[in-house]
Amino acid sequence: MQIGEVIRYYRKQKNMTQEEMANRLGVTAPAVNKWENGNSLPDIMMLAPIARLLDITLEMLLSFQEELTEEEINNFVVEMDSRLKCEAYEEVFQWAKKVIEKYPNCESLIWQMAVVLDAHRMTEEISDADQYDNYIKDWYVCALYSEDEKIRTNAADSLFGFFTRKEQYEEAEKYLAYFSEQNPERKRKQAYIYSKTDRIEEAYKAYEELLFSGYQMLSMVFHGIYMLAMQEHNMEKAHKLVDKQAELAKLFEMGKYSEVSCRLDLATAEKDIDTTIETMEKILASIDEMVAFSKSTLYEHMNFHEARYEFVEEIKKNLLEEFRDEKTYGFLKDNARWQALIGKGKRGFV
Repeated sequence: MQIGEVIRYYRKQKNMTQEEMANRLGVTAPAVNKWENGNSLPDIMMLAPIARLLDITLEMLLSFQEELTEEEINNFVVEMDSRLKCEAYEEVFQWAKKVIEKYPNCESLIWQMAVVLDAHRMTEEISDADQYDNYIKDWYVCALYSEDEKIRTNAADSLFGFFTRKEQYEEAEKYLAYFSEQNPERKRKQAYIYSKTDRIEEAYKAYEELLFSGYQMLSMVFHGIYMLAMQEHNMEKAHKLVDKQAELAKLFEMGKYSEVSCRLDLATAEKDIDTTIETMEKILASIDEMVAFSKSTLYEHMNFHEARYEFVEEIKKNLLEEFRDEKTYGFLKDNARWQALIGKGKRGFV
């Protein structure tokens, strides 16, 4: 933590604005802003007045101590946890406060200590627990300035929980900006905020989008594991995974097409004539249900495009061409049922 960050941290601890600090020091507010943003440094003659105003030592103001190691941070957290089991909360809090003052540049330590103290208030009977709110909140905010994205996200998550517990949902919503757009937790938390602020339609839609994308991700994961099983010629596991994919499609109401199509690759690999043809028949018969999920009540607040007749027919045509492929389905060439399915005499085997 650089000197500007130290100034900003302790200024906020004292609930002092940049303008108030500037007036007390006889400088301009933009000067204080430049210090805190690292654009300039205070004059050496200003260091002692700044330290006195913030009620910190010059050593703390000029603290450029190296970042603690993970082991050192963990030792502090373990010690605090042990203290909480045998000492009064106030005593442990004051001890933690001194540790944080000694290492004001270690956002990971600050965040973890704040989490433990915050959680302990929720699980144990602490008298006047709310008196610690501002300290814990400010420690979380301090971690938001970390250069480490993981620490920033963790701090934002903690602040989200801090304000939702107090039912200050608008304040909690601000911290969602610290989550990546691709992080499903952001959408889940946003849906929760919607539900608590009478935005019911938006909440439904957000949850449904999570459900829909969750199915797609799980389906890809199952397929990836299936491919590994096939690579290792573990057919028992491959069958189990295909069964799971079919169950998954049914559970998420994706429609018959999604339930049956996952079986074709395995049946083909095993050259199982009956299962391969039966699966082909079911796939062709369920093409009209490729977007059956759009009619499911699970996704009724989402908007889907209707599958046009021409699109469905094009898919059917392409599937029939695929099913006629000699390289893949040559083992079916003498089967009358297969010939009837693809149309005997067309491109392929005659």
